[in-house]
Amino acid sequence: MVQRTSQANRVRIIGGSHRGRHISFPDAAGLRPTPDRVRETLFNWVQPFIPGSRCLDLFAGSGALGFEAASRGAESVTLVERNPEVAGYLRQNAQALGLPNVEVLTADALGWLASVNGGFDLVFVDPPFAAQLLEPVLRCLVRPGLLREGTRIYLEGDAAEPFPPLPGGLVPLREKVAGQVRYGLVQHQRLMPQ
Repeated sequence: MVQRTSQANRVRIIGGSHRGRHISFPDAAGLRPTPDRVRETLFNWVQPFIPGSRCLDLFAGSGALGFEAASRGAESVTLVERNPEVAGYLRQNAQALGLPNVEVLTADALGWLASVNGGFDLVFVDPPFAAQLLEPVLRCLVRPGLLREGTRIYLEGDAAEPFPPLPGGLVPLREKVAGQVRYGLVQHQRLMPQ
């Protein structure tokens, strides 16, 4: 169930051309924006890869990660959000910020991943913690044609749970815990034929 927004339901963009601007989001079950401190660390990690990149924000929720990437120079950003009302807020925010390169799709992330070809350079994976979706999403992401060589994938989950084992083609780069959030970065590498 989605309710109206309050002043608490706002996230500030922390860098780039829209630095200091706010995005709003509704009250919705499982919607929990990535904390500022975590976002700052994440974007310090990936900033060199953002300008001109194609970004994918799965389980977009507030859109904080995708809008941050757009503000920092991503060529295109695709936000995938299952809840139609939350997706409506994402579209309103993209329009208010004047970001025509942000596309909002109302879709189930796993179903959408199974049918799309992408060539994405940067992927944000931040599903509702209780849903246990990291492992199936990672398996979908390594499907041929979806990621480019060297694609960075950001993972976020519950600090109390370790990340699932990575499927072939993904290698860990960084991992941290902040408060109740475990977050990390992995990289896509093509498997060499044996």
